[in-house]
Amino acid sequence: MENSRKVRLSDIAEKLGVSTVTVSKAIADKEGVGDELREKIKQVAQEMGYKQKSSHQSGAKGDTSTGNIGIVIPTRFFERATSFYWNLYNALSKELLSNGYYTIMEQLEDKDEFDLTIPHMIQDKKVDGVIFLGQVSNDYAHFITKKYSKFVFLDFYISDEDTDSVTTDNFYSEYLMTEYLISQGHKKIRYVGNFNATTSISDRFMGFMKAMLENGLSVHFNEIINDRDSKGFNKSIELPLDNMPTAFVCNCDDCAVKVIKELNQNGFRVPEDISVVGFDNFVSTGPSSPALTTVAVDPNSTARACVELLLKKITGQPYNHGHTVVGGKILLRDSVKKIN
Repeated sequence: MENSRKVRLSDIAEKLGVSTVTVSKAIADKEGVGDELREKIKQVAQEMGYKQKSSHQSGAKGDTSTGNIGIVIPTRFFERATSFYWNLYNALSKELLSNGYYTIMEQLEDKDEFDLTIPHMIQDKKVDGVIFLGQVSNDYAHFITKKYSKFVFLDFYISDEDTDSVTTDNFYSEYLMTEYLISQGHKKIRYVGNFNATTSISDRFMGFMKAMLENGLSVHFNEIINDRDSKGFNKSIELPLDNMPTAFVCNCDDCAVKVIKELNQNGFRVPEDISVVGFDNFVSTGPSSPALTTVAVDPNSTARACVELLLKKITGQPYNHGHTVVGGKILLRDSVKKIN
């Protein structure tokens, strides 16, 4: 074996200069690969220490494995302003493919979510497991946990220690971001984001609040500025023009860009007059001006953690149940000014 880490299909593909799909077909003895190339791929896989999934690993019933993993995304997250999820979806697809699985995507319509309808890919037995990407209602989340087991929630969680989920470390990352603003002299800081919209936003706000309270700075729930409604749909941002802070902490970068636009339209400059920070390191409309100080969320690391958890779950391997947290990284850029 060339190294001690798990060898993936993408590693074999890179070594041979072929696609991951070709490697997957060759090892699975599927059509579409010449005999000579197939044998070469299998030989290199063996030399690198690749371990092919056994019938037990392929699924609870062995040969009944579909080789597909489903990704279910609520329809509301298909808006342009939430295309961060497209970025994450692409990372998931690549990670799954490197592990020999194909991806099937399905939109979760609002009506199906309200009516507590099982995704069609599960009903039709088209997938070995499912990743629910983006916040769903608590009623739907609890419904799924009772009706289906081979799934992971990604980018949100529920208060059930046996339900598996993966998120960014929203709380601590926003705590550090707020501490940074305070270290730059900011004391009058306002939060932008609907506390009730998603678990990510609520956790980020709680991190913001912890930093504020530890530094003796006041925080009031009625001072939260909403950028969306309780279902996650975007709404216009209303700035407190009669009581402006020195800095805004925004729940995501797209929100921060909207705040900067509103500030500019009302005669404020960023960061000369007011500082603004975001979260995600992803703006759907392209680079912002000024460049945003933000928390970087690595979609590849997040996807890898999610896929590894789900594959262990569906193949019967031991794993840590519950909530998995992936760390973020603060990026200091041009949207914050140090003040006296």
